[in-house]
Amino acid sequence: MADITVLAATAREMVGKGSARAIRREGRVPAVIYGDGKAPIAISIERKKLVRDMSTGNFLTTIYDVKVGTESNRVLPRDVQLHPVTDIPEHVDFLRIGANTTVAVEVTVEFINEDDCPGLRAGGVLNVVRYSVEVLCRPDLIPNSIVVDLAGTELGDSLHISAVSLPDGVTPTITDRDFTIATIAAPTAVVDEQADAEDEDATDAGSEDEETED
Repeated sequence: MADITVLAATAREMVGKGSARAIRREGRVPAVIYGDGKAPIAISIERKKLVRDMSTGNFLTTIYDVKVGTESNRVLPRDVQLHPVTDIPEHVDFLRIGANTTVAVEVTVEFINEDDCPGLRAGGVLNVVRYSVEVLCRPDLIPNSIVVDLAGTELGDSLHISAVSLPDGVTPTITDRDFTIATIAAPTAVVDEQADAEDEDATDAGSEDEETED
């Protein structure tokens, strides 16, 4: 389930472009905490800490206890605005989490038991259709990953969301179809050989037709 990390923040008394630029020059990133029927709180956080957390790849699924003075706010990052050239974070939106908060989040797909996959042992290739799956759940139930078990899958098999055991309280946001997460595809060499064989068969059939007409 989702981890809870403490994040120190400083309240911002002034807002606006000029104030935001001044904060960025100090090596900090302006941010806002909103939601749960409470007034928004303008804050700033240390840029180095933010960049480190973003580099883990799990920033948007990590629950934070943001400390602003003596006040603690349990939040979930919802959006990060990046500089269009440098990709340095320029602003962060944090959603305040309440008892009834439900969120849609992208969760990374993890594949296990590749060694127990007959299709891969036969030379097949794992063709990943979705590297992440969007799910709907309470923030404290966000899984660290969506685990897909490859054990027993054969060449040509498709792995759908229905074959994945999701934790209780976690559902995919797409409910109108059993979408594909990955397939065990034939290796390129096999596909090319099959295509060549089909071309040869077609050529032979064409030659036989010409001989018949003569």
